[in-house]
Amino acid sequence: MTEQNHYDDAARERRSRRLQEMKRLKEMQMRRRRLLKIVVPAAAVLVIAVTIGIKIFSGRSQENLTKRENKTQIQQAYEGIGAKDIAQSSADSVENNLHEQVAKPDAAKENQPVYKAETTESTAGFPGEVASNYGIFIDLDTDTVLAQRNGTTRINPASMTKVLTVLVAAEQLGDMSKLDDTFTMTLEITDYGYINDCSSVGFLEGEEVTVRDLFYGTILPSGADAAVGLATYIAGSQDAFVELMNEKLDELGLSHTAHMTNCVGIYDENHYCTPYDMAMIMEAAIDNELCREIMHARIHTTKATTQHPEGIEISNWFIRRIEDKDTGGEVICAKTGYVAQSGSCAVSYGKDDAGKEYICVTADAHSSWRCIYDHVELYSKYATTKEENRNDTQGSGDAS
Repeated sequence: MTEQNHYDDAARERRSRRLQEMKRLKEMQMRRRRLLKIVVPAAAVLVIAVTIGIKIFSGRSQENLTKRENKTQIQQAYEGIGAKDIAQSSADSVENNLHEQVAKPDAAKENQPVYKAETTESTAGFPGEVASNYGIFIDLDTDTVLAQRNGTTRINPASMTKVLTVLVAAEQLGDMSKLDDTFTMTLEITDYGYINDCSSVGFLEGEEVTVRDLFYGTILPSGADAAVGLATYIAGSQDAFVELMNEKLDELGLSHTAHMTNCVGIYDENHYCTPYDMAMIMEAAIDNELCREIMHARIHTTKATTQHPEGIEISNWFIRRIEDKDTGGEVICAKTGYVAQSGSCAVSYGKDDAGKEYICVTADAHSSWRCIYDHVELYSKYATTKEENRNDTQGSGDAS
């Protein structure tokens, strides 16, 4: 077996294990949701009924009851009918305003991250040639951080957000035949990007766009119109879709350090993640066949519509601009971003000449070209199977 085949087989096996684990966690999450839909309303009704009964029986107003008295009386009322376990549960619900019934379990205890990478004694800092102030470079074969600079510091992910957008949309879509469904663009959606000064595919009000084109439009030209249209198609509104995005972060074990408020990447102080988080989101995305296909595409032409009879040609300029640079292999998937607060940023997935896989995230470069060359610099130094080159680069730079 050649070294290339060895790494390809290892990557497929690793991806298969992770997909099975993600499926298990998803099923567990769905069971929890179904249980909450049954238990929480029933508990709420029982608590209200018993509370009213206690008020009538005692003649005391709710305002004069302390939380401790409430809990004790409710528990006693249930125990009087031989339901001690229910009494304890419902009394606790009153004391905590049902908070404990609906709170999500700590990801660190139940949802152990399927995707993770660890620093080692050999983890290096970024070399001085890299201008980006934040970033991380991860070896997916060993799940180790090869190099980083402020890799666990909170940033605004800008349009790198859209990697999570297409991942959530792809998982919610399920049936790939739905890619040929159409969605009618509204003025609210087309104006959203214009008002917020975002990139756009150029879809127009009333245009019937395929779901496939919404996916490609979200990534290749980083179209806000496509992203909001996709979110609305999937969940009915962007707000509802953002809830799904944050549920996905929780499922990935990232909710303690990452949170989204929109599906586009518009700046918001409550819209954030770390470079490490973005790397884990990217790793989950490349394990999704549809996401991987979209983020790998160089050029895509949207389906002809009345408004655009010849379709719209869109491109992933990061992929097209880096493909002729010497990275020691190939950059396969990528998504860029920019907001003033984060500078130019990008997340990419690539392989070296032997087939080993890597993810690179950088943020806060002073230009889009500098962002590209930062990725070139990191791949050429760390994405290599030449041990002598690896030894030359480790231990240098400024890790933090």
